[in-house]
Amino acid sequence: MTPVLLDRIRLAVIGLSMLPMGRIVLWPMIDWAGANPVEFVTRSSGTWTLVFLLLALAVSPLRRLTGAGWLMRLRRPLGLASFAYAMVHLATWVWLEHWFELLPMLTDVIKRPFITAGFVALVLMLPLALTSTDPMVRRLGRRWSMLHRLVYPAAVLAVLHYWWHKAGKADIVEPAMYAALLALLLLYRLWQLVRRRLMPADARPPGGRP
Repeated sequence: MTPVLLDRIRLAVIGLSMLPMGRIVLWPMIDWAGANPVEFVTRSSGTWTLVFLLLALAVSPLRRLTGAGWLMRLRRPLGLASFAYAMVHLATWVWLEHWFELLPMLTDVIKRPFITAGFVALVLMLPLALTSTDPMVRRLGRRWSMLHRLVYPAAVLAVLHYWWHKAGKADIVEPAMYAALLALLLLYRLWQLVRRRLMPADARPPGGRP
């Protein structure tokens, strides 16, 4: 694939990832939000956080299964899109739900398990977003790969956050779909690790990656 075509694909991915954000921003004018705009923004931003996070996790397996190395260039914009929606999700909770009142927010985090899981997931995503630039990749070297393994516990906690929230409303069909997809991605990762351990040392891929 030529660099020009790859750049166009990356720009298309970035553009498509912004479409849900436009829907969230335009809700006051178009009334997509319905009767409860705060719930609409919270639900939409949270869902798209999870969607883009799972898409970013799926890039590496798809690259290995298809042999299309250029797919790896899409992992960063997908991951950053997930983080952007997570920040909108957090801002909605801090601003529109609690109006920046610290004590109610702390009480929410402590007493409601799904809030705690979501908060910890966002904390784990923060260093991944901050170290996603090329200079940080070069500066951290092999430590960059180790740091970015935090994406796996972050994804697990994000799914738990969504599951527990929906379970409180007796609605687990959609969370179960995300959980099944994440389980497949984690099982694939585990299989790659086991497969690499069973390889002769001279046959293992460079860089310590399975």
